Amino acid sequence: MATFGFIGTGNMGGALARAARKRLDGGHLLLANRTAAKAETLARELDCRAADNAAVAREADFIFLGVKPPYMADLLTDIGPVLAARKDRFVLVSMAAALTIPDLRERGCGDFPVIRIMPNTPSAVGEGVVFYTCDGVTAEEESAFLDGMAGAGRLFPLSDHLMDAGSAVAGCGPAFVDLFIEAMADGGVACGLTRSMALECAAQTLIGTGRLMLETGRHPGALKDAVCSPGGATIQGVRTLERAGFRGAVMDAVIAAYEKSAEMK
Repeated sequence: MATFGFIGTGNMGGALARAARKRLDGGHLLLANRTAAKAETLARELDCRAADNAAVAREADFIFLGVKPPYMADLLTDIGPVLAARKDRFVLVSMAAALTIPDLRERGCGDFPVIRIMPNTPSAVGEGVVFYTCDGVTAEEESAFLDGMAGAGRLFPLSDHLMDAGSAVAGCGPAFVDLFIEAMADGGVACGLTRSMALECAAQTLIGTGRLMLETGRHPGALKDAVCSPGGATIQGVRTLERAGFRGAVMDAVIAAYEKSAEMK
C-alpha cells in the first residue's frame, strides 16, 4: 500500500487527506502543516500521523504539495535536499492553482515524477471532482494514485493546458453553487418555510438534480423541459431567471475565474 503525505492541511489539503483516509489505513497517511497544531488536530481526527515537511518528503510515496503558488518555490527549496537524497521512487502531487507542470519544474520539481491535480472541496465527502495530469509517472504509479484518491469522488484525466478551465468550473463552482443554494433558501423563507427546512430542501434539490443528470445521461435542458408544464409555475420561474440574465451571469463567473487563474502564476 502506498503512503500518502500531505504538506499543507488547509481546506483543500484537509479535504483530500480525509478522502485518502477512506482508502488508506492510518499508518500510510502523513500530515504536515506550517501550523503544526492544525496537522495534529486533523491527524487525531483521522487516526493517522502528524509529521513535519522533511518527514513527509522523506517517507511518502505520494507527496501532496498543498501550498499557494507564491510559496511553491520556497517549499521545494526547503525539501529539495531531502528529495534529492532519496534512492526510491516517489511522486510529487501539486494542487497549486495556475501552476502548469513546466511552471512547477522551473520552481524546483526538476525531473521528479509529477502529478498536477485540481480538486474541489466536496472531495472531503466523496462527491468531489479531481482533474489530474501526469508527467514522468508510470502506469503503476498512476493506478496507485487513482486507487488512493478514489474516496474523493470522480477523477478525470485532463491536459495540463486545460486545468485552469476545469478549475473554473469544478474548483470555483462550489462557491457558485453555494450562492445558488442560499438564494433558493432565501426565496423559500420569503414564501414561509423555516430557514433550516429551506436550506436542506435547496441542497437536496441540487444533489438530486445533479445525480439525475449523471445517472440518466439526459441533457440538463431536457430535464428542465420535463419540469416546465405548459402555463405552469416552473416556466414562469425560468422566465424570471432568464430575464435577470441568470445563465449569462454564471458563464461570466466561470470565465472570470478562468482569466484570474491565468494571472496568478
